[in-house]
Amino acid sequence: MTVSARHHVSDDLLLEYAAGSLSEGWSLAVATHLAYCPDCRKRLSMMEAAGGALLEDIKTDEADVDDAWATMLGRLDSDDTEDREPVAAVPADAKADVPEPLRSYLGGALSDVRWKRLGVGAHQYLVPTGDTAVTARLLRVPAGSPLPEHSHGGRELTLVLTGSFVSEGETYAPGDLEEEDDETLHQPVVTPDAECICLTVTDAPLRFSSRLMRIVQPFLGI
Repeated sequence: MTVSARHHVSDDLLLEYAAGSLSEGWSLAVATHLAYCPDCRKRLSMMEAAGGALLEDIKTDEADVDDAWATMLGRLDSDDTEDREPVAAVPADAKADVPEPLRSYLGGALSDVRWKRLGVGAHQYLVPTGDTAVTARLLRVPAGSPLPEHSHGGRELTLVLTGSFVSEGETYAPGDLEEEDDETLHQPVVTPDAECICLTVTDAPLRFSSRLMRIVQPFLGI
């Protein structure tokens, strides 16, 4: 499975993941993106190394910690990718259409998923996790179809598995991660070449602009 992700995990979210402070649902999305993305695996490795050095080398003064993390983030923002040691690719079944860890949560390939119809050709599958704070689901949307315009009650992570969509002028393809919050109002549109399957993780129901969508939302569970 070879992809070239162009939309990556933010520094803040990756720091949370490196520190082990993300709950299971968020971690599933980040870890699956990492399976696609060598650049983010490099950044994660750098963060983990810096975190270990901080524990060993600096005083426990809060100001010192803040300065050290600021320095590290500055290095992450610098153009030093060429100088970093390569990070090994994550092994994957050549026949798999979805990488680990998501593949284990699904119990197989995307073709094995038992989809539930959402209407207008779209389908969803609730990914079983032990995380009661967030909901992880697969969404399958037909080619060329728009999703209803919506905002969010909290954070939303969307990881593309197959196909692609356009949101706020940016195209998201396999391996790309879109990270949105409660300040976002958008209407993603699937590109016309193929259907799109995404992993989405949310911690609050979507806020639909359409009155009709708000009426049917309790029945859809989104």
